[in-house]
Amino acid sequence: MSFIATAPTPPKTPANVIKNDGFFPDFDMREVRDTLRLDGTITDARLRHALLGAIVEVGGDLAAWKEAMRTQGSTTLASVATGDLIDGQSRRTLAYVRAVYSLVKADLIERMADYDTTGTGQKRIEWLADAPDEHRRNARWSTADVQGRPRNVVELI
Repeated sequence: MSFIATAPTPPKTPANVIKNDGFFPDFDMREVRDTLRLDGTITDARLRHALLGAIVEVGGDLAAWKEAMRTQGSTTLASVATGDLIDGQSRRTLAYVRAVYSLVKADLIERMADYDTTGTGQKRIEWLADAPDEHRRNARWSTADVQGRPRNVVELI
């Protein structure tokens, strides 16, 4: 039997909220940490860096769509008509958050391997080798869901 020690989750401190652009929702790093099941081995600085990168990437993917929605009078993602609410949130908001979370997780998994990785750690990384691609796929699907587009595009080669 082997034992793997992980750092404890950082103590609960006042919310460390990352403000978004006003159209898309803000992110509370504690909520991100809880949702993605991140323990204390992922520092707040590392999580913040991954979260900012994901927000920028998803925002870039949705920039043209966001401007189209603004010209139609929507001031926030939550105000874009979607019909039913799920747990009090619009489907588009849920999809946006999922896209950001998926990219955060992909980024953290890709950067898990470091110079101090042990043999056991290397085996775990090999086991997770496909996970970043799957998270990036989920992010692309979620950005398509935000825009109300089909999830895939097929081309004749």
